[in-house]
Amino acid sequence: MFGLFFFILFTPGVSELICTSSDLDMSYTFCDSTAHAFTFNLTPCSTMNNYVWKAALTWIPRSDIHFLKIVFKVWYDGAKSLTWKELLCSGADDKYSVCRTLKGETLVSAFDIKGSRINFPKGNYSIVVQGFSDYSENNMILCLNFTMIVKQDAY
Repeated sequence: MFGLFFFILFTPGVSELICTSSDLDMSYTFCDSTAHAFTFNLTPCSTMNNYVWKAALTWIPRSDIHFLKIVFKVWYDGAKSLTWKELLCSGADDKYSVCRTLKGETLVSAFDIKGSRINFPKGNYSIVVQGFSDYSENNMILCLNFTMIVKQDAY
């Protein structure tokens, strides 16, 4: 089963379903109450025997992106299990399509998420993805709270 989620203008505070299948439910909300011009899709909608998820993102940022630091925080069944930080854009020799996107421009990007090569144990995951436009993580430009429910253990 392929899960697709297309969305043009997000309604603040409402959880949006990305996909559902026999072994996985995934949804997200924005961390703030401001409406965002945003779309996201993910295939396949499964954690079983998949080594790569295909993701596609369309976003109209509310500020220029010359610098972008992404912070991932993962909780498994309520316990913090991972924090990972990645500098995507530094203003010089940036290799990602998001870099140098100007306020109001439409950013369209497709990418692989290779974390699916991990056998996710059955349980509830909360994944917070934050984007900052500064090293000190004071100026957040995007924040998503993903909920991932793995319904069965991998064999």
